[in-house]
Amino acid sequence: MCKCFQYSVFSGRMTPCMALNELILPEGSPASAFLVGWTLPGENSAWTIEDSLDELSELARTDGLVETGRAYQRLSAVNPAMLLGHGKLDEIRQQAASCSAGTVIFDGELEPSQQKNLENFFGDNFQVLDRTALILDIFARHARTREGQLQVQLAQYQYRLPRLTRMWTHLARQAGGRRGGVGLRGPGETQLEIDRRRIRTKIAHLKKEIAQVSLHREQQREKRRRNNIPVIAIVGYTNAGKSTLLNRLSDAGVLAENRLFSTLDPTTRRVKLPSGRMVLFSDTVGLIKKLPHDLVAAFRATFEEIREADLVLHCADVMHPQAHIQREIVEKELDSSFEGHRRVMLVWNKADALCENARSTIHPVDGQFLVSAKTGEGIPGLLAGIESALSDIQVPVELLIPYDQGALLSALYTTGTIGKISEEENGTRVSGFVPQDLLERIGKYRV
Repeated sequence: MCKCFQYSVFSGRMTPCMALNELILPEGSPASAFLVGWTLPGENSAWTIEDSLDELSELARTDGLVETGRAYQRLSAVNPAMLLGHGKLDEIRQQAASCSAGTVIFDGELEPSQQKNLENFFGDNFQVLDRTALILDIFARHARTREGQLQVQLAQYQYRLPRLTRMWTHLARQAGGRRGGVGLRGPGETQLEIDRRRIRTKIAHLKKEIAQVSLHREQQREKRRRNNIPVIAIVGYTNAGKSTLLNRLSDAGVLAENRLFSTLDPTTRRVKLPSGRMVLFSDTVGLIKKLPHDLVAAFRATFEEIREADLVLHCADVMHPQAHIQREIVEKELDSSFEGHRRVMLVWNKADALCENARSTIHPVDGQFLVSAKTGEGIPGLLAGIESALSDIQVPVELLIPYDQGALLSALYTTGTIGKISEEENGTRVSGFVPQDLLERIGKYRV
């Protein structure tokens, strides 16, 4: 099935490259894209091929491309050489040309040999990308911190290393003519073996730097553990409103746009809950269907924040037509990539966009909350739910510690969260939060 769309054409946005200086090509991108999808027997019918292509179209838009057409095919088996059959590909090539598309994007990760064969088939008039290259390019645009840039570069190089054979010579020809495009933001040179050695050296160097990032993050987490400040990670499908939720909870001023992966670099903010307890909220990179494996591996240091969090808020877009499928994708990723998490609260966001009839059909169960990060609706209830969930970690107390129990007071500072402290005639009055395992020692000093 094929169809064409008529869109106005505009230039792609230019951003700095994240690769080695000596390998950078001039930037720029064809403004239009033709999307290609496929299905195989036994795939989840709830997430249709049109749903997947709609998401791919949104990814393309995020990367500065405009969809001008799409095609898909239901396969009984994948063609190992070129994914689809020659006849279908010929039809797609003609459709893409008639739609004035400069880029053909396949909705999945192509094998290196398939990439090479498809580039040969479509020729120099088309740029051939897969979903992984598109996502990596979006990440390259949005990485702002040194940590984010390192992780994106590692994923890019690992993706491109097995794809050098034709891409490098193809890029060399492009470098002398039209400019490099989307998905090519990064390395490019003509001598294949030199390129391979450079990339392997760069990968090794990046892994060492990221290891230092992981060590620094672990030191930060250890400091938080010593201070007993609970950490709450906000996770969810991309564009579910995680950054808006963090802004509502903390006034962090994090970029919140109606685009996929608008927030890439993790942001952590200290927040005082209504009870006075201090916690840290951490906004993490969004998840998505068919998330590239190299990207998950490269962002291991960032995703550790999820694994080590005391509580996870799963932010889901209640207005999305595939909300429950997106929820399942995130939960599956939490189970597989992050080894599961026992403390997860489901937060249905964007309640402000629900009509009254839709509201009447939504009944969040225990551990679920309906909120609007945009208007603040439901936030007090969410905060109360967070307080309740954290009660398993620390409980509120008010104590009068005798002056001869200095060791106990020191233990409170080490393992608890001190809110207020004052000196009285019979001892030190302390209010705050302490771990459950300390309650027995301090029970007789509670007031």
